[in-house]
Amino acid sequence: MKGYLGFFLLIAALTAYMWRDTFDPESVRGARVLITGASSGIGEQMAYHYAKFGAQIVITARRENALKTVVQKCVKLGAQKAMYVTGDMSVHADPERVFKYAVEKLGGLDFLVLNHVGEVNIELWNGDADFVRSLMQVNFVSFLQMAGAALPVLEKSGGSIIIVSSLAGKVASPFVAPYASTKFALNGFFGALQNELAIKKSNVSISILIIGLVDTEAAMNKIKGFSTMTAYPAIEAALNIIKAGATRQREAYYPWFHYFTCLINNIFPFGKDILLLSLE
Repeated sequence: MKGYLGFFLLIAALTAYMWRDTFDPESVRGARVLITGASSGIGEQMAYHYAKFGAQIVITARRENALKTVVQKCVKLGAQKAMYVTGDMSVHADPERVFKYAVEKLGGLDFLVLNHVGEVNIELWNGDADFVRSLMQVNFVSFLQMAGAALPVLEKSGGSIIIVSSLAGKVASPFVAPYASTKFALNGFFGALQNELAIKKSNVSISILIIGLVDTEAAMNKIKGFSTMTAYPAIEAALNIIKAGATRQREAYYPWFHYFTCLINNIFPFGKDILLLSLE
């Protein structure tokens, strides 16, 4: 019994050490930040947090009026600079155009926050491969385009790339097959790129964020009738993403316990089959 108690105490101590908060808000004061998908949801909340910390911000999304509103609030919250540029990540030329605009306006870059996502309905896949291909451009290929353009710039600043991914890219779930495929691709590519940068002794960090269900309006509208899972605050998710990037964590989870969700899924992959059988 004492042996088991000691083991659990050790696990508890290691967990507390892993998730200790070492974030210093001063580390992002004056930082030059580009945030994609920032007209609403998590991206919007990240813009507000960075503004409160006194960062210099460029935000992008498709909706110009929404971007204007976010920029105005960022200025009021204390951003040293706040600008926007519209961009459609389904258009092949837009990712690099947006990136070049941000670097020109900010005079460089410290954080590239890739958060945008394409529209996906929650439904059984209907066999439409063309839709998956188009979603890959938005949710995956455009991330690669921006990261590729950013690496030389971030090498100069010792900066960071922050990838906002999803639990759906770790645990394959029904009704979101096209979306899950893009997130699995993100996790695989940027996980491999982390290792390549380490081999090259690069001073650029990549943080991959595994995000569970958050209470954005878009997410809440889509899951109606499909899920009763608890949704967690987007404002907290946004702050956790910023902290992970600023402290150069390779991988982080929000809510934190999804680390164990993924761990259990890896150890007991047949658990999903039992769950799905129970739903029949």
